[in-house]
Amino acid sequence: MHFTCTSCRADHDATAPRTVCTRCGMPLEVDYGFAPGQIAKNDLEETGTLWRYAPFLPTVPAAERITLGEGGTPLVKLTHHHRTLYLKDETGNPTGSFKDRGLALAITLARLRGIERLALPSAGNAGVSAAAYAQAGELACRVFMPSTIPQPFVDAVAGYGAEVVLAGKTIAEAGAAMIESIDGSWFNLSTLKEPYRVEGKKTLGLEIAEQLDWTAPDVVVYPAGGGTGLVGIWKALKELQQVGWLSGPLPRMVVVQTAGCAPVVRAFEAGHTITAPWAEPVTAALGLNVPAPLGGAWMLKVLRDSGGKALAVPEDDLEPAMTRLQDVSGIPAGPEAAAAWWATEQLMEDGWIAPGERVVIVVTGDDRRYV
Repeated sequence: MHFTCTSCRADHDATAPRTVCTRCGMPLEVDYGFAPGQIAKNDLEETGTLWRYAPFLPTVPAAERITLGEGGTPLVKLTHHHRTLYLKDETGNPTGSFKDRGLALAITLARLRGIERLALPSAGNAGVSAAAYAQAGELACRVFMPSTIPQPFVDAVAGYGAEVVLAGKTIAEAGAAMIESIDGSWFNLSTLKEPYRVEGKKTLGLEIAEQLDWTAPDVVVYPAGGGTGLVGIWKALKELQQVGWLSGPLPRMVVVQTAGCAPVVRAFEAGHTITAPWAEPVTAALGLNVPAPLGGAWMLKVLRDSGGKALAVPEDDLEPAMTRLQDVSGIPAGPEAAAAWWATEQLMEDGWIAPGERVVIVVTGDDRRYV
């Protein structure tokens, strides 16, 4: 196992704690060099958590894994407008969102490498998750959140014993305040500032493939803020191809953002390979309020490589879409998943998603738990 820079392709040793590429400052990707036949299906662990996929993850002794029961979420099948839709329902994770997958891996690997103090900015769910897993691993955790964050998120983070610092109006401003205030004794656990949150989110793709009898869907619709889940799902499916478990085309990946904060959509529509910061972001979908995603170029590459698409939902359409999604599924989905549902409806209406295609929509979390 080693790390490869997602931009300049420089190699980095994986034995020491790592953040980003030391050459260009961009995110690092875990590279296992998988070969056909290297992993057999009976190598998977008999567990209902994401650790079922340990052969595809960094090696961690079972006794060292920090787990609260994350992963193993259902893939709910719907027939809607002559399309087969699957909702990957992440609301049942321990803290109510898919953030638990990434933080379980990141915090496990941090502790395994001797890190004792963790810091990250968050617009809500990631802070709650990090606090929960840091508490389980007996690590110190400091979460920087925008001052505009709803109080229940603040209370939830503090309830797990983490320190909360309110700063700025966006996650970018909270992150800047974090960088100014922490010293070298704190490890930066920000989105894509370390390589293991993607590995945890990757288990979404592994689960989806297994739940579809080791096949890939035609389309994956993903509400993207920082984008770790999008790149993680794509990475998982590529690795399944490497070991010979998947054949045929991979899905077209769809990024969904909101009109109030859509740096990836704007860059994709302009044909750019990198994103530019979004000025004055305002959106009710807190998880999508990421005006300057570090992984913007990585997301855009996934969209290009997969023949995908990027859409921005009007803010006024979020609430009605959330009602429609909850009515048809019974899942307590938040506004991020509502954005993905809206995009799916649009893509079906204009024929980009054809009748007969299998579509997976990632329902990232249940924000009503903290409202």
